[in-house]
Amino acid sequence: MKDSIVIDMKYAGYDMIDGTPNVHRHHIFEGTANRRLSDEDGLWVPLSYEHHEGNMSVHRNKEMSALMHIIGQLAWEKHYIVEHEDVSEDDARDAFRKRYGKSYL
Repeated sequence: MKDSIVIDMKYAGYDMIDGTPNVHRHHIFEGTANRRLSDEDGLWVPLSYEHHEGNMSVHRNKEMSALMHIIGQLAWEKHYIVEHEDVSEDDARDAFRKRYGKSYL
């Protein structure tokens, strides 16, 4: 799995929401194909059990899931712009849509 492009790797051992240790790596985009793409693109975040699988978790709370999708897409677009010269935000958004099938913004 590629290093996360969402967080600084020195914080990868801590929940991105409240900083607690002992985390799970959450793939931001789910489903077999999108999970593979998330691995390739570094689209994962560290989450505690409570934020990953608990009652207020990304898997049980649609607002939390939507927030992760927005964060992931913005990180991917920023990374895409940095890696490609002369690419606009609109170009990056189009590239994200082609890769992941839709925009979450």
